[in-house]
Amino acid sequence: MIEAVEGVEPQRARCVKALNPSVLTLDGTNTWVLFEPDAERCIVVDPGPDDAAHVAAVLAEVERVGCEVALILLTHGHADHTGAVDALHAKTKAPVRAADPAWCRGTVALQDREQIDVDGLVLHVMATPGHTADSVCFHLPRDGALLTGDTILGEGSSLIAWPDGRVGPYLKSLKRLRDFAAAGESLTLLPGHGELVLWGLPAIDTLLAHRVKRLEQVSEVLDAGAGTVDEVVAAVYGLPGPALHEVVIAQVQAQLEHLASTGNGRAAEAMHR
Repeated sequence: MIEAVEGVEPQRARCVKALNPSVLTLDGTNTWVLFEPDAERCIVVDPGPDDAAHVAAVLAEVERVGCEVALILLTHGHADHTGAVDALHAKTKAPVRAADPAWCRGTVALQDREQIDVDGLVLHVMATPGHTADSVCFHLPRDGALLTGDTILGEGSSLIAWPDGRVGPYLKSLKRLRDFAAAGESLTLLPGHGELVLWGLPAIDTLLAHRVKRLEQVSEVLDAGAGTVDEVVAAVYGLPGPALHEVVIAQVQAQLEHLASTGNGRAAEAMHR
């Protein structure tokens, strides 16, 4: 459980961490319970994996803060965030909203720049495609916080796996969030995995620099003669273990697709080899 810290925002968010640690989920998936102080209703963001114990823990936290679930929101459609959607929906009868209409239950899809208000708790929707085509973030203005799903993690960098993951849109999303943070609108990041990030702007700058550097590395190994996806993987990432091999291949394909879109002919040739 990530508790509110005295004198440190966010005060309107509580995190219930799922017990699904892995190389991709870090120490587990974060389910966020959002509520306005003294409100009777709350919002749950990312119900988490298909795990009855986690659903029970989320409902226990909702009861602890003295609210009923009015709305369930999704940052994106990956199973570690959505596996518990139907169980939580069935227990609370709360509608489910996501950017992808396929995940909506009893209501309509989220729209970029939309404002959501539940008993005075205000959220602003920000479309941030890249990790997935349907990725969104939620700005919690009264806490100066941003729920980032897997667009920004509490540590390390997000997976961008082809074909749903796209590097070009991801870079644009990071730059949008960077401009937002630089304007003083959001300093605290509430991620889908890992601990909260108190200083959002330097974290975003670090991610952008990492992505640009990685693209430069891929371009360099292509210039040095790498001509297949496997050769790029070996040159840039070494030999990933079995649990990550297919994931790294998909990430390199996303990098090659982006470079190809900028006119890099070697990347276009290597992408499908």
